Amino acid sequence: NLYSWIHTTNILCFCFLQMNANDCHDPPKYWTIHGLWPDRAEDCNRTWHFNVTEIKDLMSDMRHYWPDVLHSSLNRTQFWKHEWDKHGTCAATLEVLNSQKKYFGKALELYQHVDLNGCLLKAGIKPSSSYYKMTAIKEALTSFYGVTPKIQCLAPEEGEEAQTIGQIEFCFTKELQLINCTAPKGESNPMQAHLKLGNEELSVCNDTLPTYYPSEVQ
Repeated sequence: NLYSWIHTTNILCFCFLQMNANDCHDPPKYWTIHGLWPDRAEDCNRTWHFNVTEIKDLMSDMRHYWPDVLHSSLNRTQFWKHEWDKHGTCAATLEVLNSQKKYFGKALELYQHVDLNGCLLKAGIKPSSSYYKMTAIKEALTSFYGVTPKIQCLAPEEGEEAQTIGQIEFCFTKELQLINCTAPKGESNPMQAHLKLGNEELSVCNDTLPTYYPSEVQ
């Protein structure tokens, strides 16, 4: 196997960015899926093209839980095509993910299983104009799931003190069991340390900064 399958990552991404109007299109008020990513592998089969008809039975859930919140294009399948081309073709080395319907369907299943929205609400963590301590958010997630996810934030804007929570990653074994999102000793983080979300860059949240969990787009 050419690819290292230490774990896959199901990224649940809530879009709230103070950017140009074109960059954040009607963001839903709940966490949505960014993608299901195999570790250390991208664009594994450029000849295996995305075919939206293969996931037509999933379309209702895809639009609801896996929307493209960053682009206002009428062709909402482009985001799914990107995820399949870049990540799904690599994930397909696992039998449980070896078709487009299996890949997208399993991601939706993991989304429901993780239930990030429900977990945060049960912990009393909900969108607010007040700030949270990042350590409190981490402790709530770790206590609920029994593993440590990776939380990413937007850095404070100039003159501001608080970071803004933007993305939470959950890591799984090849058997799709939750594990800690930590890198082996001596290696860099298994997933990218920084990710672009629109024009802004997400990075691992700072434990010492106050954290903003926004309630609506300004």
